[in-house]
Amino acid sequence: MSDAAAQMDRMYRHQRYIYDASRKFYLLGRDALIAEIGARPGDAILEIACGTARNLVKIARAYPQSPCCGFDVSAEMLDSAARSVKRAGLERRIALARADATSFDPGALFGRARFERIVISYALSMIPPWREALAHALDQLAPGGSLHIVDFGDQAGLPHWLRFALNRWLAAFHVTPRSELPAVLAELARSRGLDWRAQSRFGGYAFHARAERRG
Repeated sequence: MSDAAAQMDRMYRHQRYIYDASRKFYLLGRDALIAEIGARPGDAILEIACGTARNLVKIARAYPQSPCCGFDVSAEMLDSAARSVKRAGLERRIALARADATSFDPGALFGRARFERIVISYALSMIPPWREALAHALDQLAPGGSLHIVDFGDQAGLPHWLRFALNRWLAAFHVTPRSELPAVLAELARSRGLDWRAQSRFGGYAFHARAERRG
């Protein structure tokens, strides 16, 4: 794996044990995103950069007739993910793999050519080549499929002092909010003939988006 993967392993070697307990206070909008996926029975769902599988477990429970898959570049996080999936009794419903978001092969990883639903939750802000990762995710959508994103927003509606404190805190964890994300998503979606929509939430703290391939 890449240097980025090694960096993630170093960062999460110990953090992964408290990741879910600590992140619930500031990774806002994840559960709302899961509720908005709207998977139909049989739709295959993929989470890119699945981390501890916190989202995947909730997705599998919310959509019990959908096969669920997830991958992460960090072996440390995947170890925690496997434990979470086993603890939830969902080993037969959730498949995990190690891969890079910019180059993953869904056929080689999961035996699927495309996915009906793809989720990226607070990951683009941690992936240096995030534009490439976003473009690659869009290309893995099946006809009628949709990509669902939640991540840090432009913070335009937040007080200056809070923006300053938040960005210093995020930088300590190698997180960089992508203020250009809405414009980049729009460009990539248009170039592929996809429908898309986006909205800012919590005063710009979070950005929610959906891109859909016509059936």
